[in-house]
Amino acid sequence: MKYQRTIQDFISEYADADTNRLRLMNIQADFDVAWAILQIEARKKIRHKLPDWAANPNLVFPSLLSTEQCSSEQTARYKQRLIQSGDLADLTGGLGIDTCYLAQKATQVVYVERMAEYCQAARSNFKWLGADNITVVEDDSTHFIQYCNRCFDTLYIDPARRGSGNKRIFALDECEPNVVALMPQLLRHGRRIVVKVSPMADISAILTLLPEVGEVHVVSVRNECKELLLVINSDTSTQEMATTIHCVDMDAAGRESTFTFRLDEERQLPHSAPCDTVARYLYEPNSSILKAGAYKSVAAAYGVDKVQINSHLYTSDCYLPDFPGRKFEVVEVIDFNAKSLKTVGKQYPRINLSTRNFPLTANELQKRLKCKDGSEFYLFATTLADNRKVLIITRKAINA
Repeated sequence: MKYQRTIQDFISEYADADTNRLRLMNIQADFDVAWAILQIEARKKIRHKLPDWAANPNLVFPSLLSTEQCSSEQTARYKQRLIQSGDLADLTGGLGIDTCYLAQKATQVVYVERMAEYCQAARSNFKWLGADNITVVEDDSTHFIQYCNRCFDTLYIDPARRGSGNKRIFALDECEPNVVALMPQLLRHGRRIVVKVSPMADISAILTLLPEVGEVHVVSVRNECKELLLVINSDTSTQEMATTIHCVDMDAAGRESTFTFRLDEERQLPHSAPCDTVARYLYEPNSSILKAGAYKSVAAAYGVDKVQINSHLYTSDCYLPDFPGRKFEVVEVIDFNAKSLKTVGKQYPRINLSTRNFPLTANELQKRLKCKDGSEFYLFATTLADNRKVLIITRKAINA
């Protein structure tokens, strides 16, 4: 098959096509067909998280991996508030998403990337996007910072989190570059350091490795934790500082729910009193709060009782519209036993089900109840303070 039109026409025409079938069609053209198919696949990957980039026919994508690892538009915009105005260096440029959004706030930006094809794509993309305050430097981040003869207002770094065999890595000191080993040089050449970390990383382990961290931002989109962002100021002594953690969740419309606490205060707070009964409302903190471990802080801030120390569900007789998470009105609380296994599924044949501190997984419980997903009702299977296993039937709370 001979394709007579341009590469842009090809990408547009086959934007929704099965790319595996395209490869089998043996298409002949005056352009690199394999490259064009890669562009189609890349646009599919970022269609939801970067709609403006996906829709721009002039932008090029050097690899599929670059689209999988890049930030979304929402998380890239969030980082703008973390940087200083002035000069910035993005030491791990990649696809350049973060670079572009940070360049909207910074005066001058240096994009550093060791892979030549990424640099070539970045130069072209930055030109089409009108980001004329970005300079592309093909270099390794460690080499660049080692021989750098200037100080930036902000250094941004997103270390690679895949090791040999494309295996995922979560420990900060095992990523490439090793930010822990590189930190003394980063602090010499940056007034503020912002580090993007895997959402699976252990925050306590990070703070042990990097006691200089002044802020941790736990960023979720639609209640799915996407990024951990570490902020370090070079002029702050570790002795004067207590780490502040910002738990942020952004919905599809861009609205934010934020909860801020200090780690030292969380550790000092007492556990809430044991709760043997479930009150009128049930609260489930958003994923950022659960990831950050703000269990006692959120209870103290909103005056709610924890259902059980390990259950991470909260209850109150008061409706709290500003609670940072999901809010439910309790319909009934049923003891988990042989009888309820037979009756609950019949009474609620369709119900949204989750488990917290419960001996069965959600899938196992669903099979035993013989119910299906869906409906206005939500079932939380959990353990109370008196060690009773219960099924809490709820519906989403409406302003009361």
